[in-house]
Amino acid sequence: MAIIILLIPLALLFLALAIWALFWAIRRGQFEDLDHEAWRIVFEDRDHD
Repeated sequence: MAIIILLIPLALLFLALAIWALFWAIRRGQFEDLDHEAWRIVFEDRDHD
């Protein structure tokens, strides 16, 4: 039962860290152009010819 006193704050800390990481990624533009970046790796060789 005493472990709950440790696990609940630890879980809240991980949740806060995950939310912070999500908003950080949104602010940095990581989710702006998902389609172009996915296809860029496929057509990357054509630019070098």
